[in-house]
Amino acid sequence: MSPSKLLVRRLGRRPYRPVWQAMRAFTDARAADTPDELWMLQHDPVFTLGQAGRMEHVLAPGAIPVIAVERGGQVTYHGPGQIVGYPLLDLRRLGIGIRELVNRIEQAMIDTLATWNIEAARREGAPGVYVAGAKIGALGLRVRRGCTFHGLAFNVAMDLEPFRRINPCGYAGLAVTQVCDLGGPGSIDVVETTLIGQICLQFGLRACAAAPILPEPAAVPELVEP
Repeated sequence: MSPSKLLVRRLGRRPYRPVWQAMRAFTDARAADTPDELWMLQHDPVFTLGQAGRMEHVLAPGAIPVIAVERGGQVTYHGPGQIVGYPLLDLRRLGIGIRELVNRIEQAMIDTLATWNIEAARREGAPGVYVAGAKIGALGLRVRRGCTFHGLAFNVAMDLEPFRRINPCGYAGLAVTQVCDLGGPGSIDVVETTLIGQICLQFGLRACAAAPILPEPAAVPELVEP
């Protein structure tokens, strides 16, 4: 049996809010036979505050907006030069639970970094991926009716200064790093292509390129509030 397809949308740079609304709408509208999708993109500068997030961890946002969302986790920063990946997966169809979902996404980032001989690891009690104690990949997920949305953030070649305006993931003084500073490529396209391949390997899926567009809001029911 051939692997199930994963529709991959490489969306380029997008503002946060329309993408957030679109992935919620996609999740609310999907049926049992809806193909899984993976959206890969960069966001305009934004701080997002997870469901358990506290504003005390937002130290000095300045002109960068802060948006409270329904994902897990604390506060993080998204901006140009960082890959954001939204795996929109049906966990029931894949036959896995949330812990395994987290492990596989983390492993995809770890194996992506290994392509350039960058040794990365998990950190007990703090989801994400770290290199020499500095965070390079973050996770913030939500599952609704067995289907995932939100996802991962992977630092490639970005301005890291905004991370100093927050306690990243709720940890004061947490060091943050990125691929280009560790001897890897600074090309978003190169890293994104490698990461897509590793995500497909982890979930036993076959990548199929899809149009770089977001679903039309008119095609889905009204959004369900978190």
